Amino acid sequence: MQIRHLKSIIAQGETSQRITALAWSMNNQKLAVASADRTVQLFDETGERKDRFSTKPGDPKSSKSYYICGLAFSPDSTKLAVAQSDNSVFVYRLGLEWGEKKSIVNKLIQAAEITCLTWPREQPNALVFGMIDGKVRIGNLKTNKAATLYQTENCVVSAASSTDGHAIITGHLDGAINRFFFDDGLSGASQGKFAMHRCTPTVLAWGESVVAAGSDRVVVFYDPEGRVMQEFDYSRDDDEQDFTGAEFSPSGQSVVIGSYNRFHIYNYSAAAGQWEEAPPKIIENFYTISALSWKPDGSRLVAGNMCGAVELFDCCLRRSRYKGKFEFTYVSPSQVIVKRLSTGSRIVLKSHYGYEIQKVNIFRDQYLIANTPDTLLMGDLATCKLSEIPWQGSGQEKFYFENTFVCMVFNAGELSLVEYGVNEILGSCRTEHMSPHLISVRVNERKNEEDIKRVAYLIDLQTVNILDLNSSTTVATINHDSRVDWLELSGQANKLLFRDKNRQLHLYDIPTQTRTTLLNFCSYVQWVPNSDVVVAQNRGNLCIWYSIDSPERVTMFPIKGEVEDIERSDGKTEVIVDEGVNTVSYTLDEGLIEFGTAIDDKDYERAVALLETLEITPETEAMWKSLSQMALKDRNLIIAERCYAALGDVARTRYLHEVNEAANAVSVSHMEATEHYTIKARLAILDKQFKVAESIYLEQGKIEDAMFMYQELHKWNLSIKVAEAKNHPELENLKRNYFQWLINSGQEDKAGSLKEEEHDLIAAVNLYMKGGQPARAANLMNAHRLTDNVDLTERVAAALQKQGLYEKAGELYEKLGSKERALEAYRRGKAFRAAVELARSAFPQEVIKLEEQWGDHLVSQKQMDGAINHYIEAGRSFKAVEAAIAAKQWKKAVGIVDSLQPPESGKPYFLRLAEHFAEAQELQQAEKYYVMAGQPQDAVEMYTKAGKWDSAHALATSYMSHEDVAFLYISQAKEMEAQGKLKEAEKLYLTVKEPDLAINMYKNHKMYDHMIRLVAAYHKDLLTETHMYLGKTLETDGNFKQAEHHFIESQDWKSAINMYCANNMYEEAYRIAKSYGGPNSSKQVAYLWARSLGGESAVKLLSKFNLLDAAIEFATENGAFDFAFELSRFADKYKLADVHYKHAMYLEDEGKFKEAEQAFVLGGKPKEAILMYIHNEDWDAALAVAESYDPSSVGEVLIGQARVSFEHKEYSNAESLLLRAQRPELAIKLYRDANMWKEAMRFAKEYLPTNMAQLNEDYDRFVSGQTDKGREDILSTAKLLEQQQEYSRAVDMYLKITTAQTSDTAFLQQVWEKAVELAMKFVPERGHEVVETACARLIEVKQYEAAADLFAGMEMYKDAIDAYIMTGLWNKAKLMLAYAPKYSEYVENAYVAHLKSSGHAQDLVGVDVLAGLDMYAEQGQWEQCLRTASAQGPTVLNKYLVACCAMLIREEKFDQAVARLNEYGVLFSSANYDLYVRLTREVLRKGTEENISALREMLFKLVHGQGMTPQQGIPTEFDRYLFIAHIVTLKHYCGKKRDLTNFAAKQAISALRYTKEIPADRAFYEAGKAAKAANMNNMAFVCWNRYLDLSEAIEDQDASLLENADFQNTDVPFDFDLPAENMPDVNREEVRDWVLQISLDQKVNQEMDRRECDNCGTSIYDAALSCHSCHTAWDPCVVTGYPVLRQKVKCGTCTRPANKEDWNKFVMVERMCPWCGTAQTPQYFAH
Repeated sequence: MQIRHLKSIIAQGETSQRITALAWSMNNQKLAVASADRTVQLFDETGERKDRFSTKPGDPKSSKSYYICGLAFSPDSTKLAVAQSDNSVFVYRLGLEWGEKKSIVNKLIQAAEITCLTWPREQPNALVFGMIDGKVRIGNLKTNKAATLYQTENCVVSAASSTDGHAIITGHLDGAINRFFFDDGLSGASQGKFAMHRCTPTVLAWGESVVAAGSDRVVVFYDPEGRVMQEFDYSRDDDEQDFTGAEFSPSGQSVVIGSYNRFHIYNYSAAAGQWEEAPPKIIENFYTISALSWKPDGSRLVAGNMCGAVELFDCCLRRSRYKGKFEFTYVSPSQVIVKRLSTGSRIVLKSHYGYEIQKVNIFRDQYLIANTPDTLLMGDLATCKLSEIPWQGSGQEKFYFENTFVCMVFNAGELSLVEYGVNEILGSCRTEHMSPHLISVRVNERKNEEDIKRVAYLIDLQTVNILDLNSSTTVATINHDSRVDWLELSGQANKLLFRDKNRQLHLYDIPTQTRTTLLNFCSYVQWVPNSDVVVAQNRGNLCIWYSIDSPERVTMFPIKGEVEDIERSDGKTEVIVDEGVNTVSYTLDEGLIEFGTAIDDKDYERAVALLETLEITPETEAMWKSLSQMALKDRNLIIAERCYAALGDVARTRYLHEVNEAANAVSVSHMEATEHYTIKARLAILDKQFKVAESIYLEQGKIEDAMFMYQELHKWNLSIKVAEAKNHPELENLKRNYFQWLINSGQEDKAGSLKEEEHDLIAAVNLYMKGGQPARAANLMNAHRLTDNVDLTERVAAALQKQGLYEKAGELYEKLGSKERALEAYRRGKAFRAAVELARSAFPQEVIKLEEQWGDHLVSQKQMDGAINHYIEAGRSFKAVEAAIAAKQWKKAVGIVDSLQPPESGKPYFLRLAEHFAEAQELQQAEKYYVMAGQPQDAVEMYTKAGKWDSAHALATSYMSHEDVAFLYISQAKEMEAQGKLKEAEKLYLTVKEPDLAINMYKNHKMYDHMIRLVAAYHKDLLTETHMYLGKTLETDGNFKQAEHHFIESQDWKSAINMYCANNMYEEAYRIAKSYGGPNSSKQVAYLWARSLGGESAVKLLSKFNLLDAAIEFATENGAFDFAFELSRFADKYKLADVHYKHAMYLEDEGKFKEAEQAFVLGGKPKEAILMYIHNEDWDAALAVAESYDPSSVGEVLIGQARVSFEHKEYSNAESLLLRAQRPELAIKLYRDANMWKEAMRFAKEYLPTNMAQLNEDYDRFVSGQTDKGREDILSTAKLLEQQQEYSRAVDMYLKITTAQTSDTAFLQQVWEKAVELAMKFVPERGHEVVETACARLIEVKQYEAAADLFAGMEMYKDAIDAYIMTGLWNKAKLMLAYAPKYSEYVENAYVAHLKSSGHAQDLVGVDVLAGLDMYAEQGQWEQCLRTASAQGPTVLNKYLVACCAMLIREEKFDQAVARLNEYGVLFSSANYDLYVRLTREVLRKGTEENISALREMLFKLVHGQGMTPQQGIPTEFDRYLFIAHIVTLKHYCGKKRDLTNFAAKQAISALRYTKEIPADRAFYEAGKAAKAANMNNMAFVCWNRYLDLSEAIEDQDASLLENADFQNTDVPFDFDLPAENMPDVNREEVRDWVLQISLDQKVNQEMDRRECDNCGTSIYDAALSCHSCHTAWDPCVVTGYPVLRQKVKCGTCTRPANKEDWNKFVMVERMCPWCGTAQTPQYFAH
C-alpha cells in the first residue's frame, strides 16, 4: 500500500485542538470532522469545506462541557450519528445533496457516559455505542429507543463493525474483547468473549482479521476464532509511543495504526495467509494521531491530530492509465477505482469474495470486464451496476454488450448471460452463432407484473430456441426451412421477429405458438424502442405495424433509399432514411405508438382516450380490437363495450351492455361484480367457452339456465345432454321435439346422428342418404359391418359414385366382391393407392399401367416429387427423369440418368443437368454432364466465369486442340475485354500463354500499371524499355506526373528533368533533381530555372532555395561570367570580388595575362597577379604589380627570381638578389641544401659570421649521417684528432661510429675498444663513462664476452657477471666469484632460473629436486616425475600422484589414473577422497570390465591397505564402491567359465541394485544376457524387458515413459539418471524378438524370482538385501551378491560372509576367496 500526502484539509493550530472523530459517508461524497470545540465540519471528497454546524448538549440546561467521542454515517449516507460524552447520541439528517436542510431526527439519552460509536453497514436503522458502565447498547432509530445488547463489568473503550456489516466487536478496560452477531436469519443472534488482550485495547478494528493495540506498543492480529495470528512488537523502539487509532481499508486487506508522528501500515497476503508490515509513514511534527478514517472507495485516508490538523492522504497499491481515457487506482488487491478522465466520474470495482483483481478491460468506453483467479467481474459505467460471478475461464472468452441490461459471455460454444447488478449467472445455453443479430435478450424492459427474462438464440442456422431464464425451460422452438439471419424479441418477450436468408420476415407469437409471414422481402426491420410497434422496409415501401397483434393491419407508404435507423426522443419517433445524397426522416404516429405503451401499462382509459382522437383506419381498428381483448381478459367490461362499439360489432356491444347492466345489479349486494356467477357465465359464453359457462351454472344448481343457454344458442343436443346428466323430467319430450324439429327443418343429417346415438343404425343410414350424406352412411356401414345388406350397400355405393366419391364407392364395391367395379371406381376417383393394392392381388397385369397413371396424375397435380417413384415402378425412366428435373430432385435425376442403358440414351437430359449443376456451383458435376452432352466448351466457359482458370484450361486441353483452346480463350478474353472485365480477360490470355495480348490490352486501355506488371512478369528484359516508352508516350499526352513515374522507374531521371524543363515546369524538375540527381543536379536545374527568369526574379528564386551562391559558382565554373556578374550585383560585395577573382583565373587560363591582372586587382587579389607573373617568370611585370599594389610582395618576387638564378647556377646574381631582398640566410640555406658547404662557409664568413658555429655543427651532423663514405670521414677525423692529441674529441669521434654507419661488428668492436684505450690512457676521468658506453654498444651487437672482459678490466664485476650470463659462459661467470664472492647466491639463482627457462629438468633435479619435479609435471613427464618423487618419500609422492590423477581426470583418462594409483600406491589421506570418489564414479559409469577390475584393485588397496581387513576411518561409501566393482569384476570373470555361469547370472542380477552408480541400460542388458545363459528365463525376461523400456526412454530422454511396477518393493532403484545415449554394441531387435517370444510362452513365469522373508514371511524379491515389510536386512554374499541367509560362512582371512552352498561351489573350482584372493577350502558348517 502506497500512502502519499495530498493536502491539508485543516491547518494545524498552535494550541491543543484535538480532532476527536472523523467519518466518511458511504457514498464517498462527504467527510465529517469533529473537533474539540464540539463542532462538526463537513467537507466534500476533494477536501473543500461545504458546511459546519455546532452540536447540542443532551440536556439543554447543562453547560457545554462535553466532547464528541464518535461520528458515524448511516449506510445510505443521509444521516450522521454524533456520540457525545454527556450521555447522548444525536442523529442528524443531512440529505444526499449539499444545501439540504439539516435536522435532528433521533436523540438517544443514556444513563452513563458514551465512549465509542459504530454504525454497521447492514443495519440501516440501528447503531451501536459503548458506555463507561460496560454496557453495549443498540439504538433503534425507528422507535427512538435504545436497548442493551450485552453488559460487562468494565468500561467499553473501543468498538468496530465487521466489513460485511453483520457483526460488531468491542474492547473493554480489562483487556476483554467481545463479539456480537446480528440476527441474519440463519445463525441467530449470538455474542460472547472473543479474546483477552494483554492490555486495554484502546485501538480496535475489524477487517480481514481483528487488530488490537494499546499502551504496550504491541500490535496483535486475531483470527476469526480469537486466536493470535501475528504480533508486531515495538516496545523496544524508543521512538514509538502509545497507539491511538486504527482504520481498515474498505476491503479489509490493509490497516493503518496511528501513533506519535507516524502510522504503521500492514497488508494482508492471501497467498501467505498472514499480515506483512510495510515501511511506516513518518510525518514529522504531526504529533499524536487522534483520529483516522478511510474513504469507502479506498482511495483516500484522513488523519487528525491533537493540534486540530486534518490531513488528506492518497492510498493505492498502484495506479495506471487505460488508453488515455480511464485511470485505474488499485486501492487493495481486490478493489480498483475506475475513473473516467474526461468527466471525473468514478466507480468502485470490488471483488465480494476478496479475490485479487488481475486484469481490467473497458469495452466501448462503457462496459467493464475484470478477472480474478476464480471470478469474473463486469459492470456498466453508465448505470454503475456491477456483477461478480464464479468463473473458471480459458482466457478465450468473447464479450458482447449489445443489450444494455445483460452482458453476454461466449466461451467454448456456451453463451452465459449475466444481468448487471446481480452476482449470479442469469442463464446459459449452447450455440455456435454469436452474431448480435442472432441473439435477443429481454430482461424486464417493460412494466410487467411478471418477471420476464427470456433469450432467443439459434440452435442451428434453421432452428430458433426461446429460453425462459427464470425457470431455464424452453418456451418455444421454431424450426424454419431456410437459414435465419436476424431475430429479435419484443419488449415484453411475447413475440419474436425473425428474417431468413430469402429476406422473408416472420412473426412468431410465443403464447399461441403461431407463426405469421409479414413480408416476402425485407431489407430492414426493427422494433420501435419501448413499444411493440414494428418498422420494416419492403423494397421501396416503409411498413409499420402499430398493432402487431393484428399482423394483417399494416401501414405502408413509399420511400426512396434505405432505412438506416429509428430515433425516438422528446415524444417524437422518426425513421431515418438515407436517400443517397440526403438523409430524410419520416415521423411516425406517436399517438398510435403511445397506445401500445398505455396497453403495456394497462392504462385502458388512456388508451381509449388516445384511440378516440384517431380516425378509424385499419391500424386503429386493429388497436381497438387488441384493446377489447385485453380489457375482456382483465374483466374491464365498460372498456370492452366501448371498444366493440367503436369496431361496429353491434352484437358484442349489445351483449356486453346487458352484461354490464347485470353487473351493476349484482354490485349492489357488495360483491365484486365480475365474480358473480351470472357475470362469469355470460363472459364465458361471450368467449365461446360454453362448457365453462355450463359448469358455472351447474355448480350453482341452475340447470334450467344451463339448458336455456344451449337452447338459445340452438345447441339442442348439448341441452339434452345436460338434461340427461341431471335426469331432467322433460328429457323425453325434449328429445322427441328436437328430432321432429330436425325432420321438419330438413336437417336429416343431424336426425341421423340422433338415431346413430340411439343405435338405430339402419334408420340412421337412411336418414344420411336422405340428407344427401352418403359418405357418412358409408362410414357408418363400414364401422358397424352393415355391408351384408347388399341392396342398401348398392344404393349407398351408387349414391357415392353420383357425388363423385369414387374411393368410398370402391371400398363398398370391394366389400361386395365386385373387384372390376371397385378398380374402375378407384381409377375414376384417382385413388391409385387403393387401386394398386387391389390390382396387385386381383389384376397384376394392371399394376404397371396404374403406376404410370398414378405418376401422370401426380404430375398433373404438380406433385413431381411423388410421381418419380411411380414412373420408376412403371419402368418409365424418361418420364421419371422429366419428373425429377421438374421437381428439382437433381440427385434422383442423376441416379436415373446414370442408370439408363445405353448411357447415351440420356443425352437429352445431360445438358439440363449440367446447367443446373453449373448454376448450383457444383462445377465438377456440371463438367461431367457438359462433356457427356458433347459440349465441353460450355464447361470451359462455366469454369472461366467461375474464375476456375486451371480447371478450365485442363478441361479445354483434354477435349480440344491447342489451336481451338487458344482460339476459344482468346475469343472469350476479347468478349470480356469488350465488357470491361479486363482482369478476367488477362487470366484467359495468360492461361493460353499469350501475355503479349494481355499487355497490349492494357496498353490499349491505358492501364499502364497492369501493363508494367505483366511486362515485369513475362518480359523482364524489356521492363526498362517499356518504362521509357510509356514515359515518352505520357509526356506526349501531357500526363507529366505518370510520365515522371515511368522515367524514374527506367532509371532515366534526366529525361524527367528535361521533360519538365522543356515545358517550363522548373519546380517539378528541381524536385526530381533534388530527389534523384543529388545536390549538383538540383543546383543545375535551379540555375537553368534562374536563367529562364533573369534579373531580380532569378535572385529571389535562388535565395529561396538558398542557392544564390551556388548559382554564382556554377555560372563562373561554366564561363557564364555575365550572368554571374548580374547575380553578384544583388549579392554582397565580397561575392562580386570572388566573381572577379574567378574571372581572372579564367583569363589566366586563356593566356590573357593583362586582362587577368586587371581582374585580379578588381577582385582584391593583386598577389595572385604577382604569382601569375612569377609562374610565367615575367619578373619585371611581377615587380611592377608588387610595387604598385602590394609592396610587401617585392621581397617575394626577388626571392623567386633568386631561386631561378640559383637553379640556373647564376650564383652571383642569386646572391645579389637575396641581398636586395635582405635575406642572406636563404643563400646559405641554398648552398647547404646543395651540399656546397665550402661556398656556404665562405658566404657566411663574409655576410653572417654569427652563423659559423651552427654551420660547423650542421656539417658534423651531415658527416656523421653518411654511411660508408661518412665512416671513413669520421675515422680519418678521429685519427687526425688523435694525432693532434685532442684525445677527448678523438674518443667522441670514435664513439660516433655506430651501427648506423656499418654492420661490421668486428670493425665496431675494434673502434669502440680503441676509444676505451684512448680514454684509459689519456682521459682517465672519462674511463667509466667510455667503458659503460662501449660495453652497452657491444652488448647491443651481442658481443657479450668482449663487453664482459672490458667490465672485468674496470673491476665492474657485477656487470661482467651479467655479461657472461648473457652469453651463457657460466664457468667464466663463476670465475668472477673469486674476485666478488658476494655474488655467489646471485649466480646460483640465475643458473637455476636458466635451467627452468630452458627446460633442463634433469639438470635442475641435481640442483633443486622440488623445482625439478615441478618442471617434470609442467612438461607432462609424469613417469620421470613420479619415479623421482617416489624416492623423496610418501608426502612428495602423494602431491605429484594426486596432481597427475587430477590431470588425467580432466582429460577423462580415468583408466590411466587408476593404473597410476595401482602402480605407485593408494595413499590413505582424507584430502584425496573426493578424487577417489570422482574417479570411482566415472570408471563405474564409463569404464570397461578391465577398467573396473583395475578400479577394484585400487579400491581394495584404499579400503584394506596392506592387510585383509578394512582400515579404520575409511568412509563407508568406498566399501560400497568396492563391492560394486567386485561384483562387476567377478561377473566378468565367472561369465568366461562354463562352471561358473550360474554365478555370473546372480552377480549380474545383484548388480541391478547399483544402477545409480553403473549405467542402467548396460546393467539390465548384461543381467538379462547372463540370466539367459544360465537358463534363468524368467529373470532374463524381466531384465531384458526393462532394458527395452530403458532404451526407448533414452531415445526420448523422458524417464516418465518407464513402468516401474515390476520393481516396486525391491532394492532395485528407478530414480536414476538416464544415460545420454543407447549402448552402441547391442542388437536391440534380437533382444526384442526374444522377449516377444518368451512373452508368448506360457511355461515361463514372467516375474522376478521371489522368496519369503525369514522374519515376517512376506514374499519379497529373491536378491533383495532388506525386507520392505519388516525392514530386516541381510549381508550380501561375497560370491553372488545375493543376501546371505541362514547357511552363512565367512572367509578365514578377510571374514567376508557368503552363502555356504555358493561358497563351496566357487572354492571347489577356484581354490581361493573371491574377495581377498587367498587360498581357501570348502566349509561344511555354517556360522
